[in-house]
Amino acid sequence: MQYARPLPAYLVERYALWKSTTFETNRLTYHDLATHGQHPRIMVVSCCDSRLQVTSIFAADVGELFIHRNIANLIPQYEPDGRHHGTSAAVEYAVKSLKVAHIVVLGHSGCGGVEGCYNMCSGCAPELDEQTSFVGRWLDIMRPGFDTLPPGDDASRKRALEKSSILISLENLMTFPFVRSAVVDGSLSLHGLWKNIGEGSLESYNPATDLFESL
Repeated sequence: MQYARPLPAYLVERYALWKSTTFETNRLTYHDLATHGQHPRIMVVSCCDSRLQVTSIFAADVGELFIHRNIANLIPQYEPDGRHHGTSAAVEYAVKSLKVAHIVVLGHSGCGGVEGCYNMCSGCAPELDEQTSFVGRWLDIMRPGFDTLPPGDDASRKRALEKSSILISLENLMTFPFVRSAVVDGSLSLHGLWKNIGEGSLESYNPATDLFESL
């Protein structure tokens, strides 16, 4: 592969440090995971944003969380059309193969994907409206949330869209037959969380109040 290049030196150095410290300290744990496979009870669908570190937030050890990351933590509707669907494949694997007990959709403040959708739907990002934009077509999943935003300034409406996108993903999860059946029989529960990166706070969606409430 002529286009591939060696890793940057600082990543090699960091790997060497991890191998000699974290790995050596937990060698038996890694050996057990390698031998017996993974058995996470929770799937987390989070944003790709580098500021959102899921394992750190929940102090999770290796093997505890099955994590799928994508732009703006979106889950599309069930669409078995035979095409490439990375997020849907991850959901299917988590529910049908790993048999997770929980799926958490984790959004966050200052989400660039949400801002992109907001600008696109406002007519301020015509490049995202192009059919050739992978990002734009992915963000179309979020459009129903923009159409129902309450009046207000741009900042408040973007924050509302961040939370609305989480609910859209939860609703879309229920269009997957195997997710719906697992939820109905009580073997799977769905959760929506929103993280404020600057404040370190975490809010959980409460269906009883239809609000995101601080934990």
